[in-house]
Amino acid sequence: MNTGWEIPAAEEFSDSGRRGWGRSAAAASTSPPWIDLPADVTANILKRLGAEEMLCSAQQVCATWWNVCKDPSLWRVIDFSSTKQIDSDVNYTAMCRRAVDRSRGQLIDFTIQYFGGDKLMEYIADRSPNLKRLKLGTCFDISGPCAARIVAKLGQLEEFHLTIRPGVSSADIRAIGNACPTLKSFSCNGFKYLLIVDFDEDDDRPFIDSIHPNMYAHAISKSMPNLQHLQVFGHWMENKGLELILNGCPRLESLDIRRCFDLDLEGDLGKRCRQQIKHLKLPHDSTSDVPWPSCHGNDPFDCPPFSNYNPDVYCYYEDMEDHIRRHGYADLYVSSGLI
Repeated sequence: MNTGWEIPAAEEFSDSGRRGWGRSAAAASTSPPWIDLPADVTANILKRLGAEEMLCSAQQVCATWWNVCKDPSLWRVIDFSSTKQIDSDVNYTAMCRRAVDRSRGQLIDFTIQYFGGDKLMEYIADRSPNLKRLKLGTCFDISGPCAARIVAKLGQLEEFHLTIRPGVSSADIRAIGNACPTLKSFSCNGFKYLLIVDFDEDDDRPFIDSIHPNMYAHAISKSMPNLQHLQVFGHWMENKGLELILNGCPRLESLDIRRCFDLDLEGDLGKRCRQQIKHLKLPHDSTSDVPWPSCHGNDPFDCPPFSNYNPDVYCYYEDMEDHIRRHGYADLYVSSGLI
């Protein structure tokens, strides 16, 4: 940040450092031209810089900016979504904590991409009772159970957006919805999973082939009845899943199902979508308007399906029915005619 004025070293902004700044400023023959700006104008300028610039540069310019940067109103919206953060997890985690501290509970909109884990998210949730919008992108160290826990702490949350989070299961999505009845806008965008690759024709596990494609849709439909906006990029969802969403979320005004290529919307279901949803984006619609959270400037969704199916996942349960009931999907299982 080049102001044309000499910026003091960071250590000068400790308590003793600020006294030193005062002495040097008093000795100066002229004051920086921005010193006499009204406080609200200065605050308006600084908050446009973003959290990183305020913490690393702006607050070091002068004592006036140092004091303005401590105003909690400047930290109501915090956005850490720069690709610079990819390889600096430790530094940005510390910076993120400092930004949340500066908000003093007034944080209402928070975005984080490329870094962060469960401990950081718990830290944010414990100090942000007024948070209304939370967006997590490409945060591979944030677990699904943690996402469900923090949402339960955020009683004012209205928007929750997850992108490229393969660790968030359908059970986690259902827990998130149940814990946050005020949720109005939800995104769950991710890789397209191909859960069956080496399928054994003698394997009598109809659950996988018949139910798994629609488990996320089922979780949303059963736990988020007040949704008005839903975005589900790249999901392995069939017509049955979309029908569940339309039935379970009657208040939907906008629905984004781009890259859900297993949907067949040529018939009655497509007609229903167009009649029921005001703002509809279909599987093959352009994605040019989406700011992809990509590490290298490319499209992170432009990849072939891959498998995460473990055929031994049910060995901890007595049988398939037991597995289904323990995870709360007995109703879907029954509706599919499998038991």
